[in-house]
Amino acid sequence: MKILSKLLLSASLVVGAVAVTLPASAQQGAPAAERPIKPASPAAIGYAKEILQMKNASAMYANAIPNMVQRVKDSLLQSNLNYQKDLGEVAVVVAQANAGRDKEIGEQMAKIYASDFTEAELKDLAAFYKSPLGQKLLQMEPQSISASVNYMQQWAQQFAEQVNGQFRAEMRKRGKEI
Repeated sequence: MKILSKLLLSASLVVGAVAVTLPASAQQGAPAAERPIKPASPAAIGYAKEILQMKNASAMYANAIPNMVQRVKDSLLQSNLNYQKDLGEVAVVVAQANAGRDKEIGEQMAKIYASDFTEAELKDLAAFYKSPLGQKLLQMEPQSISASVNYMQQWAQQFAEQVNGQFRAEMRKRGKEI
């Protein structure tokens, strides 16, 4: 039963990870770090920033600094337990020293959008998001994505159970109980 639990957890994590990534068609390009970003006009970057603001994209990276500081602190604590108090104090200093660096993410996202879309396309997208349908999309999309992720997790769990049963049945045919 432990194996089944691990399998189900694994399937759930995989589906959850896939659900928050880009669609397959969007994943075919080069990774962002390798992909050159074409220079864009200030107006195109402005439209991109406007779109990202309407989409509340900053929520994706709002806790990037404190999360990274915490992650590094936790990593350092694993091999330096005797410095727990000091590392806690240093974490505050490091977080304060890096406050606002998350804005770099937003700037780069805007440049990426401005590289991927023309200025005219970005202007049209901004207009669309201001339209009633665009506003509805902005409002409903998080709920739609969440419901889709939940469905995929449930589906993965049920599918994993079926596949597990099929493995067991095939192994029984071979005279091997697992």
